[in-house]
Amino acid sequence: MMRQNELVERVAAYNPDYDEDMLNRAYVYAMHKHRHQVRASGDPYFSHPLEVAAIVTDLKLDQDSVVAALLHDTIEDTDATRKEIDSMFGPGIGRLVEGLTKLKRIDLVSKKTRQGENLRRLLLAIADDVRVLLVKLADRLHNMRTLHHVPPEKRARIAQETMDIYGPLAGRMGMQDVREELEELAFMYLYPEGHTLVHEKLASMQETHAEVIAEIEKSVVDNLAKNLITARVISRSKRPYSVFRKMEKNGISFEQLSDMLGFRVIVETVPDCYEALGAIHTKWPAVPERFKDYISTPKQNDYRSIHTTVIGPSHQRVELQIRTHTMHEIAEQGIAAHTLYKDGVYAATKASTVLMGEIAGADSVATLSKESRAYAWLRRTIDTLSEGDHPDDVLEHTKLELFLDQVFCFTPKGRLIALPQEATAIDFAYAVHTDVGNSCSGCRINGTASSVVTKLRNGDEVQIIRDENHTPPAAWEHVAVTGKARSGIRRASREARNKQYFELGTKILSSTFKRAKHDFSESLLQSSLGKLAHSSTSDAIAAVGRGELPPENVLKAVYPDYQIERTSLNQPTPNEGWFNLTGVANIMFRIPGRRKDKYADAAKQLTDAIPIRGASDDTPVKLDPESGAVPGDRIVGILTPGVGVSVYPIHAKALREFEDTADQWLDLRWDIDTENPNLFQAKLDVTAVNAPGTLAEISEVIGNASSNIDNLYLSSPETGLTQLVFGIEVWDVKHLNRVLRDIRNLDVVTKAERRG
Repeated sequence: MMRQNELVERVAAYNPDYDEDMLNRAYVYAMHKHRHQVRASGDPYFSHPLEVAAIVTDLKLDQDSVVAALLHDTIEDTDATRKEIDSMFGPGIGRLVEGLTKLKRIDLVSKKTRQGENLRRLLLAIADDVRVLLVKLADRLHNMRTLHHVPPEKRARIAQETMDIYGPLAGRMGMQDVREELEELAFMYLYPEGHTLVHEKLASMQETHAEVIAEIEKSVVDNLAKNLITARVISRSKRPYSVFRKMEKNGISFEQLSDMLGFRVIVETVPDCYEALGAIHTKWPAVPERFKDYISTPKQNDYRSIHTTVIGPSHQRVELQIRTHTMHEIAEQGIAAHTLYKDGVYAATKASTVLMGEIAGADSVATLSKESRAYAWLRRTIDTLSEGDHPDDVLEHTKLELFLDQVFCFTPKGRLIALPQEATAIDFAYAVHTDVGNSCSGCRINGTASSVVTKLRNGDEVQIIRDENHTPPAAWEHVAVTGKARSGIRRASREARNKQYFELGTKILSSTFKRAKHDFSESLLQSSLGKLAHSSTSDAIAAVGRGELPPENVLKAVYPDYQIERTSLNQPTPNEGWFNLTGVANIMFRIPGRRKDKYADAAKQLTDAIPIRGASDDTPVKLDPESGAVPGDRIVGILTPGVGVSVYPIHAKALREFEDTADQWLDLRWDIDTENPNLFQAKLDVTAVNAPGTLAEISEVIGNASSNIDNLYLSSPETGLTQLVFGIEVWDVKHLNRVLRDIRNLDVVTKAERRG
C-alpha cells in the first residue's frame, strides 16, 4: 500500500503549487474513516481510495481531484458528512465528493429503463465538473484491476457495464490508455477463450515478425533522417479487444486480418508531420483510401494524427500514425492532458496550449477556446438528455454516440459536421439542428439532388431542403444511425400521432355535443378536468381520440343533467338509411381512391360527418388487415384504447367480439380522393382441384382482372382439393366482385368467396 509521503511526492512531481498539508490531512482522514472496513480481497478498505488517488496522479490531475479520490467513499460508506468535509477541505472538494457519492449509488447493470435513467443521472452529475468523471474512471479502473476478488456471479455484470459504458466513455474523453486497460480487463472476463486466443496469436506474430518490425523501424527513421526530419518510431501492437471485435464482426480468422503491423512516427512540429508523410509516400507506395488527416480535421475527442497505410519493406502492409509529441500526449491521456483546475475554474495546461499553438500559431493561442472538443461533446450529449426523452432512448442515444467511427461532412457555409460511418443525410440534418431534421424533405449532396437515405462519405457537402409542413416518416428511425436522429424522429412521430388523436377527439366530441344540441369548445372542459381525471384539456381530448375516454363521459361531465339516449345497434336512421351506432358520432372515413364515383357522391350526403384522411401506419385510423375493407363496403369503426380506430366492413366476423362494447362503435363513410388513387387489400377463400396448373390458372385470371396478388397461403384439407387464401389488391368492391366472378367461372374451382 502506498505510503503518505509517496503520494505527496507523486503530486509534487508535476504540480509545484501543491498543498502538502491538505494532502496529509486527507490521507489521515480517509484512513481513519475506513479503519474498520476491509475489501473482498481481505485488504484494508483504505487501499482502494489510495490506489484511486494514485491513478489520478498518473493522469496528472489537480490536487483537488487527488483529495476527492482519497475521500470519494467516505460519505457513502462511513459516518462522514458533506458538512464535515466542507469545513475541513473546502466546499469545492465537498462538491466533488458528493458528486462521486451520487455516482456510486448508480447501478448501471439493471433493467433497460432503469439503466437508461441511471445513465442520464451519471452524465448530468458530471456536467458541471468533468473531474467527477475522471475520478470515477479511476475508481472503475481500480475496481476492474481487482475484479478477480469479486464473487463470480457479479464479475460478468460489472465487466459488461465497463465494456458498454465506461470504456467507450473514456475513449470519448480521449483517454485512450484508460480505455484500453478497461476494455482489456473486461474482455478477459467476458470472453476468456477469445482473450487467450487473441493474446497467443499476437504474441506469436510479434515473435515471428520481430526482424521485420526492427527493419521497418530503422527504414522509416533512416528515410526521415535523409529528409532532415528528426523522428522517434515506435512499433505498436493492435489492441487485443479491437482485434477480437474485428474478427467477430467480419467473421474472419486472425490470419485473414490485414494491417497488423502498426507504427507511430513522433516528430517535433506540425510541418514535420506533413514533411514526414511526403517522405514516406515517396519511399513506399500508399494503399488507396487508407489515408486520414486528423490534424486538419480533429476527432471529437481532440485526437490529432495523420494515418496512412503503405506497402513497406518485405511487401508488408504497414499502418503509420504521424503526430507531434504533444499530440501523442493528448492521444494517450485525452481530456486529462487538457485541463488543470485552479479554484474550481479550468485553464489550459502546457500540453493544450502548445497544441493550440501548433495548430493556430503562437500568437493566436489566447483567442482560442480552452474547452476541449471531448468536453464540448459531453455538453451536447447532456443538452440532448435535457429534452426529456424516455430513459430507453437515453440509453440507446448515449451508447450509439459512444461507439462512433466518424466521417466528416460540411454544410454549404463550410460548417464541419462529424457523423458516424454509414450515416445518411437524415443524420446530417439532425446533427445540424433538431428542427432541421424534423423539416427535412430532401437534400443535395455535392450539388446533386440525392435521396435523404444516401450514405455520406468524407468531404461531402450536404444541403438540406426543408419544408416546414413536413413530418419525418416513422420509417426513418430504422434508417438513421445516430441516437440524436432516432430520438428526434421518435419524438416527432409521437407529437404527430398525439396531434392526430387530438384532432380526431375534437371531431368526435363536436359531433357528440352537436347531437345533444350543444356547441363544443375546448374551454368547456377546463372546469370538468377533475371529473375526467386528466391534467389538461388537450390530454382529455386526445384520450377521446385514442378511445380511452368515451365522448358521452365528457358530455356528461360538462352537462351533468343531460340524459344520453340509447338506440338499437342496427336501427336505421330515417334520412340516411345508415347505422346510428348507440348514439356515437357519425364519421366520414376518407381514404384515397382512383376516381370519383357513386361512393364519393354518397359521402357528400353526410353534412355533419367527421372527415378523416388516410389509413397509414402513422395515423390513428387503420384498415383491419384480416377483414380487408374496400371502397363500396359499408364500414364501421372500432375505437380501441391506445390504438385508435380500426376499420371493418359491416359483414366482418371480427365485429362479433365487440357486440357487448357498443360504446366503441363509430359510423364511417368512404370519401374517395380522386387526386390520389390507391389499391386496397381484400382476402379470398378459394377451394380448387389439387392438380398441376391450378394455381397458374387462378393467378392468370386475377392478373387479367387488373388485380395484384399480395400474398398466398395453401393447405389441403380434403383429398384431391386444395384450400387457397389469396391476399389481393383491388380498387373497390365492384372490382373485387368482378375478380370473384372470373375465378368462380374456372372449371378447376369448386368455391370462391370473400373472407370475412
